[in-house]
Amino acid sequence: MREKIKAYDLEDLKRKIKDFPFVELISRPTPLYLMEKLSKEAEGRKILIKRDDLTGLAFGGNKSRKLEFILADALKKGADTVVTWGALQSNWCLQLAAAACKVGLRPVLLLFKSYDVPAIYEGNVFLEFLLDARIEIKESAEKGKSVNQDKALELLEELAARERAKGHRPYLVPVGGSTRGGHLDKPLGALSYFQAMLEIYEQTAPFSATPDYLVTASGSGGTQAGLIVGAKALGLKTKVVGICVSDKKEEFLPVVKQIAFDLVNTLDLEVELDNEDFILVDDYLGAGYGLMTAEIAQTIRNIFKKEALILDPVYTAKAMLGLIDLVKRNYFSSNDRILFVHTGGTPALFAFKDYLLSCLPAH
Repeated sequence: MREKIKAYDLEDLKRKIKDFPFVELISRPTPLYLMEKLSKEAEGRKILIKRDDLTGLAFGGNKSRKLEFILADALKKGADTVVTWGALQSNWCLQLAAAACKVGLRPVLLLFKSYDVPAIYEGNVFLEFLLDARIEIKESAEKGKSVNQDKALELLEELAARERAKGHRPYLVPVGGSTRGGHLDKPLGALSYFQAMLEIYEQTAPFSATPDYLVTASGSGGTQAGLIVGAKALGLKTKVVGICVSDKKEEFLPVVKQIAFDLVNTLDLEVELDNEDFILVDDYLGAGYGLMTAEIAQTIRNIFKKEALILDPVYTAKAMLGLIDLVKRNYFSSNDRILFVHTGGTPALFAFKDYLLSCLPAH
């Protein structure tokens, strides 16, 4: 474990979180354990995993944590409907639809076809259909990259206006629940991963196993920002490495920074965030957001065979590909503890099956 810096007391940080409305949606703590085969291949480095794909809501995923705060805010503000957007196979949209139904809200989803997966009832879209979510699918000219946020929010506002005309009270949430926008006026998605960092600390500190590095997929920024602020507030030297899954780091870095600074202000924390706290790696974007490559497909197969662990093709397979390659490149020291945060997304795997099969050799 690395040397601590000046920190807040754990219980004080928990009390700060209790100031925010909250609905319980997940099973916590999610499992955290050593990945034995990967660790043996990593020449002394310990590779652990935080199983946030096992949060317990609709196949699990990191978005469930975010929704505990976001949907509580929607209920507090008198909404009866939640409106959001995402890519066609967005795990965020599935998690939101399931959580909304659970707390008595109507889910309305605007899905962008930004990669060439058929717009039929497969994967997450099939599950959203089972939830009776209202779904609108739009083509996107921005293939292989994230959809323009301003344009998406404009279309979301139009969709919300149609909901109001029907007598509903919609609550608008940006993609991933990470940035402020719509009716989300606080970084509640990042707050959930600030809370998750406290959970990780409680799971690892008794065994002197606090990670030197956390590695996670970074797509909308809230998960990474929350983990960064949580580590700083606890006084840890733990570094958070975000593997970019949609945007180049030059474009994405200001987003992650803004969310983190918003969270510091929201929690009234006296911590300093430095440029070196924000680590983004965009070497594993491949062909672009949601686009399959042979490397991604092989990573999914290899990790499933070695650790009985299922990754999704859009987020976690890219993050794991990045982690493994960074180990090979000696980015981490020989005795470092590395924690991989599995953010979920499993149902999308089935929608991408034809692409996976085309990339993988048959036996």
